Amino acid sequence: MKRHRNTKELWDRKAREWDDWIGTEGDTNRRFQSDPVLREMLGELDGRTVLDSGCGTGYLALRMAEEGALVIGVDFSAKMIGIARERAGDNPHRVDFRVDSSSVLETVEDGSIDVVVSNYVLMDLPELDAALLESNRVLRPGGRMVAVFSHPCFSDPRGPEWVENGSAQFRWDFSYFDEREREGEWGPFSTTFISYHRPLSTYWRSFVAAGFTVLDFQEPVVEPPGPAEMTPEQFERYRLLPFSVAFHLEKK
Repeated sequence: MKRHRNTKELWDRKAREWDDWIGTEGDTNRRFQSDPVLREMLGELDGRTVLDSGCGTGYLALRMAEEGALVIGVDFSAKMIGIARERAGDNPHRVDFRVDSSSVLETVEDGSIDVVVSNYVLMDLPELDAALLESNRVLRPGGRMVAVFSHPCFSDPRGPEWVENGSAQFRWDFSYFDEREREGEWGPFSTTFISYHRPLSTYWRSFVAAGFTVLDFQEPVVEPPGPAEMTPEQFERYRLLPFSVAFHLEKK
């Protein structure tokens, strides 16, 4: 519980910085690499009840609401939820933002959700199995979950050693198969990030153990020629490395 409190404090402290980074459209990685795949997996949302589990400051929840979904957004950071509510403002496509943990979902009833979205959350949760069981619990029979999270092969907090002339090099100081908590700096943020390295096989087994069937699995990539908004250096890195994985799951 102490580590859980520390993690929540870190997210509360970086909430404004996170909102500046993500904005209303998501950061570069989300916009050009993972969001298109996530959107494809979500399919038609009009009239569906969607849970954005770990919604942060709400950019994705608000976008899904604009597409006609009935959206509940939960995050364990009260500061994040406060900013999400500010962003919603008088938007006619309202989202029900709640302070709640993805690993507990105290405020969400059994079998009340059509689609659960988990967008860059699972790698930050110490209680992976609990979060997946809770997601399964709140879904209706045949409900779906779309989970996007950092690719465990390429999520060293230090990033690539370098990307140059069409190649990338990483340095690992532990085995890929060793599951462990990690803390490191990333981006322009003034506080560190706590995450949990797990091999892909652990995630896959946890999905099945929680009662899901895997419908699809993708490693999002930016295809040539690349968006005009990207510099050649950005495109080279995005073309070489899948920063995330995307799972499309169905409740058995």
